[in-house]
Amino acid sequence: MSLFSLVGILLLLLQEKILNYVVLLLVSFSSGSLFGNAFIHLLPETVARNGFTIWVSIYTLSGIAGCFVVEKFVHWRHVHSPAQEGVEAFAYMNLLGDAVHNLLDGVVIVSAYALDISVGVATTIAILFHEIPQEMGDFGVLVHGGLSRKKALFFNFITALTALIGALLTMVLINFSQQLTVFLIPFSAGTFIYIAGSDLIPQLHKENEVRDSLLQLVFFTLGISVMLVLHLGT
Repeated sequence: MSLFSLVGILLLLLQEKILNYVVLLLVSFSSGSLFGNAFIHLLPETVARNGFTIWVSIYTLSGIAGCFVVEKFVHWRHVHSPAQEGVEAFAYMNLLGDAVHNLLDGVVIVSAYALDISVGVATTIAILFHEIPQEMGDFGVLVHGGLSRKKALFFNFITALTALIGALLTMVLINFSQQLTVFLIPFSAGTFIYIAGSDLIPQLHKENEVRDSLLQLVFFTLGISVMLVLHLGT
């Protein structure tokens, strides 16, 4: 998962116009797979094991609220932090936000595998397809903020390693209490719903051409379909 932070190298190989088009389709697929994983795998699995209690809803909403707080903090720091030595403050804030995001990815993946292997596989696929356009975007932000391309790739990779920290911490905590997954799985579903609905879908609305919009819908549906096929195959 951390190695996917190096996909920014593609920015050096592809023409900008082609790359932007490919990324837009990946965002469409990613939003569909994240929604699909939340509603086809994570939530049904936790409901099947624990029942549809009010706590499932509260834990899911806490995932949405948690993402909201993290993004608000990053945006606030972006606005209030001065630039340093030719590198814009938003580049550093992007690294901080990316580190937190990847830490949560590690937590989510381990939690999903602890619940069920098939759920873990579906979650990994959903996150992988989300990581590709995200890491490309992060690389572009860092370069735009004043970092050289080599430094941007290096720091992007370092922040991606926080996924390992999140994974290891979760493995240790789950060993002490298997009940932790009762909270983490709906919480993870909430983070997926927030990322897909708040971060990805708005990006798709920036393109209004009929042909491109139809392609977005196809790839969005394809992302959901992959999650459905994985569910039916288990």
